[in-house]
Amino acid sequence: MEECKIRARDQGLRFDDETLEYIVTNRNMIELSPKGMIPTLYDYWVNDVEVLKGQGKYKLYPNNPYETVINSRPAISFYNDNNPDWLNIMIFYHVLGHIDFFQNNFLFKQTWNDDFVGQALADKRLIENLRSEHGRWLDYIIEFSRAINNLVGYFGDLLRNNLPEKFEKRDKINFYFENFLQDELKKDNLFIFNEINIFNNYLKNDEILGETLFLSDVKNKFPEFNLFYEKNKNVEEKSSADILEFIRDNSPFLNKDKNNWMKSVLNIIRNTSLYFAPQIRTKTINEGWASYWHDNLFRKDERIKGHEVAYAKINSQVTSISRIGLNPYAIGLRLFEYIGNLADKGKMNFDFQKINNIEQRDLYDKNTSTGKDTIFNVRRNFSDFTFLNTFIDQDFVDEYNLFVVGKRVNPQKRIYEYYIKSRKAEDYKDMIINSLYHPPIINVDIEKTKEGNLYLTHKFEYKQLIKEFIADTLIGIEYLWGNQVQLETTEIYRKTKSADKETKEYEYRKVLYTVKDKKVSKQNL
Repeated sequence: MEECKIRARDQGLRFDDETLEYIVTNRNMIELSPKGMIPTLYDYWVNDVEVLKGQGKYKLYPNNPYETVINSRPAISFYNDNNPDWLNIMIFYHVLGHIDFFQNNFLFKQTWNDDFVGQALADKRLIENLRSEHGRWLDYIIEFSRAINNLVGYFGDLLRNNLPEKFEKRDKINFYFENFLQDELKKDNLFIFNEINIFNNYLKNDEILGETLFLSDVKNKFPEFNLFYEKNKNVEEKSSADILEFIRDNSPFLNKDKNNWMKSVLNIIRNTSLYFAPQIRTKTINEGWASYWHDNLFRKDERIKGHEVAYAKINSQVTSISRIGLNPYAIGLRLFEYIGNLADKGKMNFDFQKINNIEQRDLYDKNTSTGKDTIFNVRRNFSDFTFLNTFIDQDFVDEYNLFVVGKRVNPQKRIYEYYIKSRKAEDYKDMIINSLYHPPIINVDIEKTKEGNLYLTHKFEYKQLIKEFIADTLIGIEYLWGNQVQLETTEIYRKTKSADKETKEYEYRKVLYTVKDKKVSKQNL
């Protein structure tokens, strides 16, 4: 495995020297899986249920989970005790791809210096102490907190934690022109246009320091500017806080001395979810990157000799394209190969994009040899959404014969049939993007949250909340808030044009759920 690290570094992968590898049984894998493979994660009854489900599935469908790796310091990976040595070498190359991704992709920046396994152990001990003191109430708080946590995506936190300093400068400049001059100072258009010219001249004279110099000039002219900016920033941060964070910081119920221990539980659940948030947003690109490197590195390793056929079989099972359904390993791997090939031929420029002739596009080759640098840049700066949305185009879809599958009923044979619905890149891209993790956007309406009433608004994106979960989740939120809770959302209803013929036409209705004393009611708005 140390030799694998040397070969991987020679190809440009970067990762810490220390890694930990464990040989475990299938039973170990089943028991660790519900905890995200973190042995020290806090205990909770749902994990026990998942273990029992996993054991039941394994009895029916015995399988070998080849490996798993966690983003810890040092990185930890687990290997099945049924694996032969050659397979563990191939798998370790895959693991090194994951570790390189964890330690270099910008979404994981907040985790680069964290010992999450140690933090999880501290959390586990705290949960055990609280359980011994508060009994079943501890599990109720975990239950309610996890239900709220399902409504939070933490994407805003990932951006705030990872954006470089230059973005804060840009925020200040935007606030200066859009808010400070117009709303606070009530300046006329002539003054504002003059300030814009001054700003442009600063950038023209010094592109690197222009923004800093302009902000220094603003501070000299308006000493109160920073005070207004910080005040506005605090208001924006408060209004954009996720539900879990807002309840933790503002709940009258939790702020009582006897209930302060509950905040610790909310913190544990929120911080744990925030740590794992980058992984759920990089599933395809992460697995594609690891698959790309295990294939490139292991095929050049002399230890593959005598195992070529077995490797080809296992590799095809992992990275073959699914005709029905999606395989993130397959799509991610092929996109990296496709991107590298485009960059090597100089096709990632506007001149190439303007060419419509198919033959000219095929023959276009500037021989730039920039493919490796390009894929490493993609590895560093892209998430699943940006990766798929940027690079899936018609050439990619055609090259790998990809298509969208539809499903219909055959009334004569009384069976379902699968058919090719579309070969267009935009349809294929939409299908994949729609399969990505996308939690609902539910915000706290600060203006309507008053006199003890917590008012939540769901941003409707043509997908309604799952109705059967709304009541129980609201009851949990009411308990943690300590008073009435309201949720404004939109629901979809099917309507018919006539009494004798149903049509699949829908209407959207705004509704307001209210929970008070554990009783949930709904009214149309």
